[in-house]
Amino acid sequence: MKSDFAFVAERALAVHCPELLRQGPGAAELLPLLTRMGERLARRMAGALAPLLGGEAPLVSCLAVSEIDRQQLQQSIAKLAANSLFVVGQSKLPLLVSIGADPVMRIVDHAFGGKGEAPASMPDAFPMAAELMIGRLETLIGPHLAAAVAVTDGGAKGAVLPTITPLRRDGSLAQLAPFPDAERLAMLQLEVNDGAGKPWTITVAMPMATLARLFGYSDSSAGGDADAPAPRRRNASAIEAPFGEVPLSVSAIIVDMVLPFSAIAALAPGQVLPVNVARSVPLHVGDHCFANGAIGAIDERIAIKITRAF
Repeated sequence: MKSDFAFVAERALAVHCPELLRQGPGAAELLPLLTRMGERLARRMAGALAPLLGGEAPLVSCLAVSEIDRQQLQQSIAKLAANSLFVVGQSKLPLLVSIGADPVMRIVDHAFGGKGEAPASMPDAFPMAAELMIGRLETLIGPHLAAAVAVTDGGAKGAVLPTITPLRRDGSLAQLAPFPDAERLAMLQLEVNDGAGKPWTITVAMPMATLARLFGYSDSSAGGDADAPAPRRRNASAIEAPFGEVPLSVSAIIVDMVLPFSAIAALAPGQVLPVNVARSVPLHVGDHCFANGAIGAIDERIAIKITRAF
C-alpha cells in the first residue's frame, strides 16, 4: 500500500497571546503593591498603637520593601523577638510579623503605668506579661494587615479581603521556622517613632505566593489557589446607601489609667483619683481607632477637635 499522502490542516493552529501564557506575577509586579500596602498599614498602625503607648499616636513610616531569602531574614531579626506566624485565608499561606524584644518590653512598661522603658539587660525569654502583650499585638495587627490590602494596580480589583489570623509564635525565629530554606520572600518594614527612645521596627515577611494571594492572584504558578476570592464589579462607598445610613457608636477614650488591684479594692465614695487627660484623644468604632482629637469646648459642652484621621 502506498502511503505518501500530503496532509493538510483543516484550520489554522491556535496561537496564544503572551497574556494567556504568562506564569503569574513576579517580584517586579508584586513589590510595588506591597509598598502601597505598607504605606496604608503605616497610617493605620499609628492610631492602633496609640492606646498601648500612653495615648500618644507614634510616627509610623514605611521603609523600602525588598525580596530576600531566609538567611537575610534571619540576619534582620533580633535574637529575641516577638515572632508571630499568621496564616492567610483558607489556603493557610504563611505570613510573619516580627517585633524586637526591646519595643515589646517598652510597651509592657507603658501598660503598667511606666514611662515606656525597657530593662537594661534583656531576658533570654519573654516573661508572662510580655507574652500576654504579644498576644494583644497579634489580635491588633491581623485585622489591620487585612484592611491594608486595598485595590491598587493589577490583581483582582475589588476582591474580598482574606482573613489573616495568628497561628503560633516563638521568641526565636530559628525555632519558629516559618518558611522553607529555599523560599524567596518579600519583606516590608515599618519604622515606629514613639518619642520615648530609639525608633523601632515592625517586620512583615511572606513568600511571594502569599503576597500574590493577598492581592487576589489565583494562578497556581504565582502561588495562588482555587479558593481565591471572586472580584466584584464596584467597591461599596461608605457615604452611600445602604452603608452610609448605618448608625455607629463612637467612643472617645479621654482617660486611660492603670491602678493596682489593691487601690481598686480600697476605693470608697468621696475618694478623688488624680488623672492626666491625654493631649491626643483616640476615637474608636468598636476596636478600630479611626481618628485622634484634642479636647475643647463648644457652647459649654465638652467637644473634640479632630487633629488626625486614619
